[in-house]
Amino acid sequence: MKIAQITPLWERVPPLAYGGTEMVVSLLTEELTRRGHQVTLFASGDSQTQSRLVPGCHRALRSLGLLPLEYASYEQRQLENVFQSAGEFDLIHSHMDLAALPYAHLSPTPVVHTLHELLTPAFEKIFRQYRQQNLVTVSRSQQRPEVGLNYIAAIYNAIAIDQFDFYPLPQEPPYLAYLGRMSEEKGPHLAIEIAKRSGCRLKMAGKIEFEDQTFFEQQVAPLIDGQQIEFLGEVTQPQKKALIGHATATLFPITWPEPFSLGMAESMASGTPVIALAIGSAPELVVDGKTGFLCHSVDDCIDAVAQVHRLSRRACREHVEVNFSVERMVDGYEAVYRQLVGEGQSRVEGDRVHLAPERTVVRPQPNLIETA
Repeated sequence: MKIAQITPLWERVPPLAYGGTEMVVSLLTEELTRRGHQVTLFASGDSQTQSRLVPGCHRALRSLGLLPLEYASYEQRQLENVFQSAGEFDLIHSHMDLAALPYAHLSPTPVVHTLHELLTPAFEKIFRQYRQQNLVTVSRSQQRPEVGLNYIAAIYNAIAIDQFDFYPLPQEPPYLAYLGRMSEEKGPHLAIEIAKRSGCRLKMAGKIEFEDQTFFEQQVAPLIDGQQIEFLGEVTQPQKKALIGHATATLFPITWPEPFSLGMAESMASGTPVIALAIGSAPELVVDGKTGFLCHSVDDCIDAVAQVHRLSRRACREHVEVNFSVERMVDGYEAVYRQLVGEGQSRVEGDRVHLAPERTVVRPQPNLIETA
C-alpha cells in the first residue's frame, strides 16, 4: 500500500528526548516500510526514517519557542501539502488529532486518525462536526461512546522492546523513579509525597513546559533537596532507560485519565514494576499485583512501595513482550488499513469495527484487536 503518515512538527521523528507520539509514529513507519509498504512521512526536516520524508519545516519547532499561531501556520501548510497530493496514496494516516479533520472530510483518499490526546469537552464539538471520520484510540479508556463518534479500533501503542535492556535486580542503594512532564496532571508532587512518607530516595526526570512553570516552581521545586529528592531535568533516551531500569519501582501518580502511558510500558520492559493511580489507561497497561500495583490513593501507593519487592521483574518484561510489541501494534494498523482500502470508502461500518480486548486489566492475549 501507498501510505502517508502525518505527524506534528513539534518534535523530530524519532524524538531525541521527550515525544511519545513521535516515537510511536517512528516505530509504525519503519515497520510498515520493512513490511514492503511505500510510506511517505510528513514530519520535521530533521526526522530520521527509511521511508520517503517530506519536511513540513527545516527542524523540529519546539526548540524555536514559537507562539501557538506561528506553529499553527506551519501545521496548516503541512496539511495542505498532504491533502493536495492525496491522490498519490491509498490511505492517509493522521496523528494530528483534530487539526486534520476538515481536510480529511474533503479527501477522496481514505483517512484514519489516531487520537493520541484525550478528547476534552472543549474539542468535543469539533469532533462531533466530523463524526463520520475514522478514529483509532490508543486504549479503550480513551473512547467516549456517548459522543457518537466513529471509533473503528483501539490499538495499543508499542515500544521497541529490544532497545530496552532487562534489569533483573534494582540498583543499590535503592530508589524510586518518576518519569514524566512536570505538570500537575502527571503528579510529580504526589511522587515526592510518596517517596518522603515511605522514606525512599526519588530520582525524577521530565521536561517543564511553559504552561507548567508556575506549578513546578511553587509545588515541586521547593521539595527538591538534591539528596532524598533529586531532579535530573529532561534526560536523553539512554539516560531515561538507565533511570527506570535501575529503579525499584517507577511512580505514576497521575491525576488525569491518560490515554496511554509509554513510560509505564517502558518501565515494565526494563523489568521495573509500576506503581500507578488507577486512572485512564493504567488498568489496561498494568496487571495489578503482577507487574505493579494499581492504587486509589497516595496511601495505597505508599503501601505498594513496601510490597513491590515481591513482584517478578521478569514477569514485567514478559507482559510487555506479549502485549505492547511493535509487531502487534503494526498488525493492528495493517488490519485497519486493509479494511478501509478494501472497502474503497472513508468509513468503516459498525459491524466491522475492531477493538482492543475489553477487560479491566490487560493480560496476555493471542490478538491485539478483536472483532466486536
